[in-house]
Amino acid sequence: MNEVFLDLYKHNLWANQKLLAACESLPAEVLDADAKGTYGTIRDTLVHLLAAEGRYLSAISGQEQPPADALREGDFPGVAVLKNRARVSGTALRELAESAESNELMKIERGGEQFEIPLSIFFAQAINHATEHRSHVCTILTQQGIEPPRVDIWGYWETAESTGRAYRRSRR
Repeated sequence: MNEVFLDLYKHNLWANQKLLAACESLPAEVLDADAKGTYGTIRDTLVHLLAAEGRYLSAISGQEQPPADALREGDFPGVAVLKNRARVSGTALRELAESAESNELMKIERGGEQFEIPLSIFFAQAINHATEHRSHVCTILTQQGIEPPRVDIWGYWETAESTGRAYRRSRR
């Protein structure tokens, strides 16, 4: 994949980690909160986000996740487990994006039907899906009176720790 697009996947990993770190010390009643128009509770949304990322990785790589390793929606293994999962899957997604050389058709089965879907669709969906659900969690946090972490791409870019590049203003 073109190096120009790698920041999308680096940002995805950074944003997931930052959001999970913000959720680490939240009490159960906040993790169980939801808001109209969002996926569900914070717990359910975080598990769904990372379970889906695992499914996208399986489709992209052509390798199924071992059942014992799969996140199960409806189960909450704890934030520490999710942080590790986000690190592993986010790194794998970035590496796969970095090594992709063509937009090959991926063959998948869903609901007993066979589909051929371009690789780019899975890469795009991984980013779009995660962004949407991070936004859901931030909405719930806001409605609970908690300032959500800044997980947007500008926040990523401005954070020298995440990018290795300090935010600099151009001098004219």
